[in-house]
Amino acid sequence: MFDKIHEECGVFGVYAEKKSDVAGLCYYGLFALQHRGQESCGIYVNDDGVINGYKSAGIVNDVFNRATLESLGQGSMALGHVRYGTAGSSGNRNAQPVQINHIKGSMALAYNGNIANAMSLREKLESTGSIFHTTGDAEVIAYVVTRERMKTGSIEEAVSATMKQLVGAYSILLMSPRKLVAARDPMGFHPLCVGRKGNDYVIASETCALDAVGAKFLRDVEPGEIIVVDENGLRSDRSNCVEGKKSLCVFEFVYFARPDSIVDGSSVHIARKRAGALLALRHPVNADVVIGTPDSGIDAAIGYANESGIPYAVGLIKNKYIGRTFIDIGQDYRMDRVKIKLNAVSAVVKDKRVVLVDDSIVRGTTCARIVKMLKDAGAREVHLRISSPPFLYPCYFGTDIDSQDVLIACKHTVEEIAQIVGADSLGYLAIDDMPKLAYNTKLEICDACFTGDYPIEVPKEQKTFRFEKKISE
Repeated sequence: MFDKIHEECGVFGVYAEKKSDVAGLCYYGLFALQHRGQESCGIYVNDDGVINGYKSAGIVNDVFNRATLESLGQGSMALGHVRYGTAGSSGNRNAQPVQINHIKGSMALAYNGNIANAMSLREKLESTGSIFHTTGDAEVIAYVVTRERMKTGSIEEAVSATMKQLVGAYSILLMSPRKLVAARDPMGFHPLCVGRKGNDYVIASETCALDAVGAKFLRDVEPGEIIVVDENGLRSDRSNCVEGKKSLCVFEFVYFARPDSIVDGSSVHIARKRAGALLALRHPVNADVVIGTPDSGIDAAIGYANESGIPYAVGLIKNKYIGRTFIDIGQDYRMDRVKIKLNAVSAVVKDKRVVLVDDSIVRGTTCARIVKMLKDAGAREVHLRISSPPFLYPCYFGTDIDSQDVLIACKHTVEEIAQIVGADSLGYLAIDDMPKLAYNTKLEICDACFTGDYPIEVPKEQKTFRFEKKISE
């Protein structure tokens, strides 16, 4: 709907000491992770080894009601997922978690990320008789885990063997009949953390989900680590942890994560404020007011204002009741979608020189509409400041920027982009400033979408899934 990159999804799992309403706990955890995906969601519950669940297209509040949650019953474990798909089509078919029933028991799996070699793994599985019901990566991972489980003595051994075959970014959560297992890829592209609520364990994509259910943060899952929770408590397998560079996606700080989350030891809120302050140092301007684009541009705007001394104000109001998708009811009623979601506060921007802080520019279409909106509301000047560097390269690790064709910065200079979007000036965060965002100074980030320096080998060509292509002959 809007000119933004989108992240794959969010995962949430709970292991309870005693049988309880784990589905309800999972529901609230997914609420806190809703920003990570609004296409579909699902919750699966484990009751004495019997796994039952429900998933559908839509946001958490639409998919689940009291009756739906009660139908899942009580259990000792629950696994939840919110999805925005970068691989596979949207809708019910690719909703997660994925459930597999095999000779050694049932398993439900959900993950966050993007598997670069998923198509080759899928083709190998299909050639030996595997039948797929979805077009997403999660089912591929689940099938590999299942095959390895046939050859190993435990589910965690199967997960460890699977990790050796996966190339790309993944934070995985799965339930077996008796265990809750979490795994994070060896580069640590996306976050995963562990918390405790009384005697129960909670694992989630972000710490904000732990806070939402009253769980105390214990620690992050390390890159390459496997966490196993069962009746004996929590234990760790670090056999897949490797020495060398790690690569947390920098957009967890710029855009994806909620500002109240702590990602790998660093506050998202503070990281965004630092980005704004660094922008003010790199790209100062004479202006009367600083505003931010809701939501991820607000913290950076506050940082810009604090560093520059220009007052901060709320200049854009977001409609809180509209999701990532909505219905076009016909050409006669078609409206500017940006205006439906955002509106300018004319009392703040009229006759003012405005600094507008946003997190990124992809195609430039939304920025152009927001700049025009501000000028229509009476702004004398609009100076656009972006709290990330220009997008120049595709991402293969969990966002939907898979081609340079959609990236405006690949075709135009900064000055040309400013002219295209109607801004009086444009300034991006410098690539050299990216490592300064996190106060965990040991944290290493992936910035390949800005530099083209990919931390692992990426596919030379992206295959389009054949069953999603229309027949042309």
